[in-house]
Amino acid sequence: MNLYACLDNFISYLTAERGASPHTIEAYNRDILHFIKFLEDSSLDVFQRENAERYMGHLKEGGKKTRSIVRAFSAIRSFFSFLIADGKITHNPLQDIEIPKYQPPIPDVLSEQEMVALIQQPEGSKTSLRDKTILELLYATGLRVSELIQLKKSDVNLEGGFLIASGKRSKERVVPIGEYSRQATMGYLEKEKPKGIFLFPNKTGGKLTRQAIWKLIKKYSSRIEKFNVSPHTIRHTFATHILEGGADLRSVQILLGHEDISTTQIYTHVDKKRLKEVHKKFHPRG
Repeated sequence: MNLYACLDNFISYLTAERGASPHTIEAYNRDILHFIKFLEDSSLDVFQRENAERYMGHLKEGGKKTRSIVRAFSAIRSFFSFLIADGKITHNPLQDIEIPKYQPPIPDVLSEQEMVALIQQPEGSKTSLRDKTILELLYATGLRVSELIQLKKSDVNLEGGFLIASGKRSKERVVPIGEYSRQATMGYLEKEKPKGIFLFPNKTGGKLTRQAIWKLIKKYSSRIEKFNVSPHTIRHTFATHILEGGADLRSVQILLGHEDISTTQIYTHVDKKRLKEVHKKFHPRG
């Protein structure tokens, strides 16, 4: 059995039948190809548990972090499952292999006071009104930068107080924008009257770049002496603050556009903190 040919078939399956994103396909192809090259004869005929354990050791010795190892073995397991369904093998050689647990780091967030201070920084320049509106919307919605820069004016319903975000794989979702960002957006549109179809166009009417948003946030966050703030920091801040306010993880998942609730699990530390506070406040022996 030629594993290289099997990999080609697997990638075609991911593309045509699973509709996997280009990023996922690239990562799967890279991880599985690396594994195949590790096998001396490019065959599974003599593949044993020891081979998998040796490969895991090989990744660790190569400086791979736990997250990369978990991702690689997940890709390889999916590949083997495909081979079983395709009748190439009869069992998954990695079925009983214990993969190290990956605990995602708790994301950095700003406090409510810091976030308000950040939003108040834009002033005195030609882009101040636009920049403040961008910060208001990012904090009010938790949008990804890619979603923000492709927002069209027609995607925003100011009267209804929501916008339509186009997320990964072009999946659309409705996101409330809140009163502060609604007022900011209304004022921005009335005064600036941006040309073209995009809500936040560049000088030629096209989309702003991700780098432009990143630089904007870096500039204003440095004024409040916060030097590691990124667009994703504001996204995490949005999720953390609404969880602390009483939202449940399922609602946060929908608002953030996460396909899998497991992606939203990084915020469970906030949920646990709130549960402890509730327990302490209301339990008779709290």
